[in-house]
Amino acid sequence: MIAHVLRRLTPGPTAADIDLGVARGLDATVRQVLAPVPPPALPQLGPAAEAALPKGATKEAKQQARQQMAAQVAEATWWWISRLVTTGSSGAEKLTFFWHGHWATSVQKVRSAGLMLAQQQAFRRYGTGASGPLVRAMLRDPALIIWLDGQRNTRKAPNENLAREVMELFTLGVGNYSEDDVKAAAKVLTGWQVDRSAGTARLVAGRHDTAPVSLLGATGVFGVDEFADLLVRHPAHVPFLASRVWARYGSGDPVPAELSAILPAGDPAPESTGTDGNVVAMLRALAVHEAFPATAGHLVKQPIEWVVGAVRQLAVPDLAKARKPVLAALHALGQVPFRPPSVGGWPAGQAWLTTAAAQARLRSGQALVALAPDTVQKVAQAPAGERLDAVARLLAVDGWTDRTAAVLKPVAAAPPRLLALALATPEYTVH
Repeated sequence: MIAHVLRRLTPGPTAADIDLGVARGLDATVRQVLAPVPPPALPQLGPAAEAALPKGATKEAKQQARQQMAAQVAEATWWWISRLVTTGSSGAEKLTFFWHGHWATSVQKVRSAGLMLAQQQAFRRYGTGASGPLVRAMLRDPALIIWLDGQRNTRKAPNENLAREVMELFTLGVGNYSEDDVKAAAKVLTGWQVDRSAGTARLVAGRHDTAPVSLLGATGVFGVDEFADLLVRHPAHVPFLASRVWARYGSGDPVPAELSAILPAGDPAPESTGTDGNVVAMLRALAVHEAFPATAGHLVKQPIEWVVGAVRQLAVPDLAKARKPVLAALHALGQVPFRPPSVGGWPAGQAWLTTAAAQARLRSGQALVALAPDTVQKVAQAPAGERLDAVARLLAVDGWTDRTAAVLKPVAAAPPRLLALALATPEYTVH
């Protein structure tokens, strides 16, 4: 039970994490893993390269700015991956990644590492409490505004992209709003402009529509905060968030009857009065429920979970040396932070179980194992008859099926091959 909870709540638990969790007990472990973590200091990347270009910049200057921007994005990406590895005994960064996939925004259109990091910081600051403050922050978020064409949404030329996706993908779900609501929400969101140099968004009065609208059952003159309040108070909002939590932390199957009411209600502690969209409270309720163990084997690890978990469990001693193989693995598997493929985020489940993905995991496993000689030596020191069990414990796998064991046994005498192959097994890939 503890191992299963840690596999779901954290990016990739080690054997030591599991042992500590067993000693603490389930409830204490869940609360420790989900405890708030202060937002970290962000890396200093320098000014936004393209934003600093003067009008009439030369072709060479533009090319240099693009190269600088690419370097900043690369540094921001590696900083986050490294943080996922080094803080992996906590659930905080996996939750941040959950929000990144939920409010999916891509740097390929935003073109600013600084704006992407600022959005990520908003997830850390507001993503552990009631959803209202987070929704308010995201409606003002410069990266999201650029990503969904909010800057093009003006009183004279309304653009509905941001309004539609906020309701459909981020807060309410399909069928819980009308086309009239989209048009009204677009008017409410007119006039927001991003200052790339300052990394801020502001409302420009001359571009903003101040006419009253009828929106989600209410009529009046609404600003961003009032719109956010209408969204989070809508009866569809909390169940919608709960469904997203279930899909990422629970199972790809429908929510079972015994959890359909518990999950939206959140933490069952006596003082709980409901979640108000608090995802952490939902996760606590899910992780301690007696039905949660039955979800084991129902989720395919996202590539970021697979890679970060492997680095942590192999105890790769030098993260700097791991940078190239880790990024190569994420590119090959199709999930690079800050680059979701669409506003709908990354796929899930069977999408990660292609033949190409299996080959990529095997190649990547070999590259990562080569960076962990001490772990290879530790496996080599285990008695030959106990090596499969030793590798299962090392990789936080409950055990091998007979079919998988039959594949692993022939390479047990070669620890590097054994570890690389184990990382590509169904038992490691599906948790």
